[in-house]
Amino acid sequence: MQLNTIKPAEGAKHAKRRVGRGIGSGLGKTAGRGHKGQKSRSGGYHKVGFEGGQMPLQRRMPKRGFKSTTLKFNAEVTLSELDRLGLAEVDLLVLKEAGLVRSIAKVVKVVKSGELTKAVKLTGIGATAGAKAAIEAAGGSLA
Repeated sequence: MQLNTIKPAEGAKHAKRRVGRGIGSGLGKTAGRGHKGQKSRSGGYHKVGFEGGQMPLQRRMPKRGFKSTTLKFNAEVTLSELDRLGLAEVDLLVLKEAGLVRSIAKVVKVVKSGELTKAVKLTGIGATAGAKAAIEAAGGSLA
């Protein structure tokens, strides 16, 4: 094999369809653009969702819902995850290193899901009322 003999695999390359090249090509005259109208012309363009001046569908529909931008900074940890971690003291940095919360998380809350058997001291982490009761019952505390 030499550099001058290298070529693409069979069928990998195919010629671009040449439109508007006479009747015999099957794509002559209007070149597949139909007759008249904005889309048949060169430079014919309209915005996505444009309906010819009629009020577009996305503006006719009522506005609904709300997506908080701070939602991505919040995270949840379950009691069973804390139990599996097996540490006496837990803070935000420990949870990030263990991979229990995302690295961009700023606010972490413990939710009551599963059981906690070891005493855990939480610093800088919130908890739901049920989770707080479970942590204190296991001999842990929140700070």
